[in-house]
Amino acid sequence: MGKKLHLTAGQKHILKSSFEFSLLSEEEVVSIASGLEVIADLSDGHLVEFLQIANLLYRSGDPLIDDALYDFSFLEELKRRHPDHSFLHSVEPEAALESKTVELPVRMLSTEKAYDFETMARWAKRIAKVSMELGIQFSSLLFRATPKLDGYAAYDDGQKLYTRGDGRRGTDITRAFDRGLKVASGGERGLGAGEVVVCKSYFENHLAAHFDNSRNFQASLIKEKELEPPAAKAIELGQAMFYPFSLLPSWEGRWQEVEQQFETIVNSLWEQVDFDIDGIVFEITNSDIKNEMGATRHHHRWQIAYKRNTETAEVRVLKVLAQTSRSGRVNPVAEIEPTRLSGALIRRATAHHYGMVQEKGIGPGALIRLSRSGEVIPKIEQVLEGVVAELPESCPSCGASLTWESDYLQCGNVLDCPAQITNSIEHFFKVLGNIDGFGPSSIKKIYDGGVERVSSIYALREEDFVAWGFGPKQAENMVAQLQRSLSEPIEDWRFLAAFGVHRMGMGNCEKLLSVYPLEQLFGLDEEQIIEVKGFSEKIAQEILSGLCIIREEFDKLYSLGFNLIITAVEAGNEPGGLMVLAGKLVVFTGTMRQGNRNEMKKQAKTLGAKVGSSITGKTDILVCGEKVGAAKLKKAEELGIEVMNESDYIRMITV
Repeated sequence: MGKKLHLTAGQKHILKSSFEFSLLSEEEVVSIASGLEVIADLSDGHLVEFLQIANLLYRSGDPLIDDALYDFSFLEELKRRHPDHSFLHSVEPEAALESKTVELPVRMLSTEKAYDFETMARWAKRIAKVSMELGIQFSSLLFRATPKLDGYAAYDDGQKLYTRGDGRRGTDITRAFDRGLKVASGGERGLGAGEVVVCKSYFENHLAAHFDNSRNFQASLIKEKELEPPAAKAIELGQAMFYPFSLLPSWEGRWQEVEQQFETIVNSLWEQVDFDIDGIVFEITNSDIKNEMGATRHHHRWQIAYKRNTETAEVRVLKVLAQTSRSGRVNPVAEIEPTRLSGALIRRATAHHYGMVQEKGIGPGALIRLSRSGEVIPKIEQVLEGVVAELPESCPSCGASLTWESDYLQCGNVLDCPAQITNSIEHFFKVLGNIDGFGPSSIKKIYDGGVERVSSIYALREEDFVAWGFGPKQAENMVAQLQRSLSEPIEDWRFLAAFGVHRMGMGNCEKLLSVYPLEQLFGLDEEQIIEVKGFSEKIAQEILSGLCIIREEFDKLYSLGFNLIITAVEAGNEPGGLMVLAGKLVVFTGTMRQGNRNEMKKQAKTLGAKVGSSITGKTDILVCGEKVGAAKLKKAEELGIEVMNESDYIRMITV
């Protein structure tokens, strides 16, 4: 059982002034932080709100949980559920100081993270692909590695020092320099992004008695209130400073050297600085490749931070639980003696499959070695002392008999197994990626209320949710999220993949829809699917079988009018006009005389276009009917967007 925490007076003040509780109470926040709640059992909303609170308190210098627990447990759980969640793709905001925010001279982004070398290698592959497209030899490129300081992110333009804020707007904290703060290594002002830090050894020897942690101390340096004497002394002695990233000790070399010496490079940089660090940042130095790769809303694509987090522990198994997945596979999860790994209290470990349970002797009393490297649920690395394993004979969800399929036990009760139904619903919303609030606990309430199909969920009203125990505000949000998922643009291949047909993950769905439009998919035969590159006879048979199963549900959901972005069909398979609109972002405005605007939008999508609702810098074509405002036309002209009237557009797509 985790140690009971409590919110300090400082944390309460920060939350009261900077955060509005929506789903969680203060008591629930404390319970989650104390490890009294199983992270995997938190709803999506509760998980995100807890992440927001933990992040706010961390960046305010008064952390609720340690960094490893935040990264490797709570944040990883959100990544596992919703890899495209908006929280993961926005810059984690610094706490708002009691000052007016101002626009930053440049955008300050977060850094993409890697927890193993395989992720690093995939990042390098993306760079190799871009270098090939630019005609640059990948083997000649230089990579730079620097320590990732765990301080207070800031930007120095030579005149002012700013907090990072939300990445676009921060707070002027030039007063830190006015108080005597110096640039590290005797550097000059105006070197851009960096961190306000304190020497680790000095903090431990002279400041630990006055401040709870180094974050708390760093935050005190930039706040408006008068400096405490120990903080002023640290600045005077040059033990607290602003460290620009450009002055950090670094390693440079080619990717082949990174591959061969990765651990040596990481260990060397980790030990070179007397500051708290939480990783090593790798980046490509070539400016052309940097410009080509660009950035997401969250991070630069040409940069990645390796965070080291591999720990092991030897523990006893208490029991093995059987859990049925959406595919009907019954998976074993080992309940273990509570133990801490990477700051998280671990009570469960995945045992992969029942073939492994049987072969290795995993059961009550077995001694196992766990390893954890970024995963929310750690893996069994080795069975040190096995026992006679007990295998389930029936599905733990519906009681149906189980059969062996290779190393897996399988429940064949596809239509009536509660676990398969609820997991399939959860999978649909997770893959859809444009809806929040439909996590395991919410879906269980809905299922217990008698709803077993996704299409039925879209017909629910607020009073239905309230009747099942949702609060009025939450019920309102649930209905709003359902409407959002219908109106927010989504790729047709993602929509198709959400149905969870075996062999039809997002990659295969995109491949299929690049050859056959979505409307034709259910009329395909085995031969037509085999003609698509990468699809064998066996895969084609499994896809056709799966499509038959989902056909009725697909038709119901498709008829709801999801705002699908149609995949452009490859050359040679396209209908007339497709190559003209393929990949173009088209906006329709004004009153149309020759056609209905909604029908024109649908037609444009079938011809490979993406359809927008408003003019942005990404818009390619503005199609104008009658009564179009002058301001809209002026904006299109300023952005260099091609403008055409209805007749010209129709002539273009019918050529």
